[in-house]
Amino acid sequence: MFRRSLIASDTQLNRQSYYEASVERPPERQALQGSLSVDAVVIGGGFAGLSAALELAERGMSVALLEADRVGSGASGRNGGQAIVGYASGQEPFEQQLGEADARVAWNLSIEALDLIHRRRAQYNIDCDWASGYLHVADSTRKAKGVIEDARWMERMGVACEVAEGAAVREMINTSRYVAAARESRSGHLHPLKYALGLQRAAEAAGVQVFEQSAVTALERGETLVVRTRSGEVKAKFGVLAGNCLLPEYGPAVAPDLASRIMPVGTYIIGTESLNPTVCADLIKGNAAVCDNNFVLDYFRFSADHRMLFGGRVSYTTMTPPRLKEIMQRRMGRIFPALANVDVPYVWGGFVGISMNRAPDFGRLGHNLYYLQGFSGHGVALTGLAGQMVAEAVAGQAERFDLFARLKHRPFPGGQWLRTPSLALGMLWYRLKDMVG
Repeated sequence: MFRRSLIASDTQLNRQSYYEASVERPPERQALQGSLSVDAVVIGGGFAGLSAALELAERGMSVALLEADRVGSGASGRNGGQAIVGYASGQEPFEQQLGEADARVAWNLSIEALDLIHRRRAQYNIDCDWASGYLHVADSTRKAKGVIEDARWMERMGVACEVAEGAAVREMINTSRYVAAARESRSGHLHPLKYALGLQRAAEAAGVQVFEQSAVTALERGETLVVRTRSGEVKAKFGVLAGNCLLPEYGPAVAPDLASRIMPVGTYIIGTESLNPTVCADLIKGNAAVCDNNFVLDYFRFSADHRMLFGGRVSYTTMTPPRLKEIMQRRMGRIFPALANVDVPYVWGGFVGISMNRAPDFGRLGHNLYYLQGFSGHGVALTGLAGQMVAEAVAGQAERFDLFARLKHRPFPGGQWLRTPSLALGMLWYRLKDMVG
C-alpha cells in the first residue's frame, strides 16, 4: 500500500542523518493516554506545529501537541537548513490571485518570517548555528538571465543583492560550474533540528503538553473537536492540522478534503567528513547557503563543523533512488572537484509537501479547524510565521492568515492512484529542460 511504503521509506531515510547525529535529544515524551480537554490541539510537531502551539500558549490558551513520531522527525528536522526570503512559487500566484498590493504584503511577510527566526533565537536562547548569506546561481547563459532578473526585482522590493557574471562568479563561489550568481544577506542557513528542539523547549516552557508517538487516527469536527489516537483522545475548542504531507499517511480519515492538494516529494542530502576550514572558506565565500535555479535543483552549504551538506535529487514516486550516496557525491564533485573523493558518512532524506502551484496552502475546515501545508520545500522560515498567523486567527485577528487563505489551490490530476505517476512523468520533461541549458 502507498501509505505504508511512504511511512516506511520516511523512517528508513532518517537512519544516517547528520542532524540526528549532531544533537542530543531530550527524553522521549510519553504518548497520549486517556482523555484530555484543552483549548487548542495541534497535530504535527514540526516547525509549523511547534510555532502554532507556542503562540497559542503565549496567548493564554491550554494546548496539546500530538506528534506521530518524535518532534522534528519529519521535514523540519531533515531539510537543507536554508531559510530564504520569498516563496517556492515565486510571486506569480500572489500577483495573479491577490493583486499587486496584497502580493507585496505577502512578500514583506516572507521577510518578516526571517526576522521571526532571529527574534525567537534571541528570546528563547536557541543555538542553531545560524549563518547569514544566500547565493542564487545559474549553470547556463539562458538560466543566468533568470538569476539576474530575480536579483534586480528583489532590489526593487528592498532586498539588496550583489550580482556577478562570468569569471567574477568565482569571487563568490569557487567553481567553474556557474556563469552567474546573486548574493543577498537577509537569507541564511541554520541547523534545522537544533532549531526545532529549541522551539519545543520554548513551547513546553509556555505550558504546551507535548505527546510523541501519538499519531492521530480520527478527528470528529464540530463545536468541540475530538481528536483520537491509538491510546487516547483530546477534546478542544480549536485545532491546527500541521502534519503536512504525512498527515494523510498516518491518519487518512483525518482530513481527506486536503490530501489531493498536496504531494509528498522525496529530497535527499549527503554530509561529508569535517573539512579543513580554509578549504570551506575558499569554496564558498562568506559561508553562504547556495541553490541553483534549475527545476530539479542542487542546494548546499557548510555546517558549523565544516561539513559540506549537499542536497538535491528528488523522487516523485516515494521510492528512494538507488545508489543514492554515489549519485549525490558525483553531483557534488562536478561542482567542487576537490570534494569528489572525500568521505561521506551521512546520507539521509525525507518527504516535503508540495502544492500544485508551489504556493503555501493555508485555510480552515469549518470555523475552528485550521490547516497549514504545501510549503513546497521553502518552509524553514515560512512555517514559523504560519504558526504565528494561525494563532492570531484563533485569537480573532485573521487578516494576515486570510491573505494566504484567499489563494486557490487545485488538486493534483490523476486521482489517488494516477497522480504520482503523472507527476513523475511530467518531471522528466523538466529534467530534460535543465540538461539542455
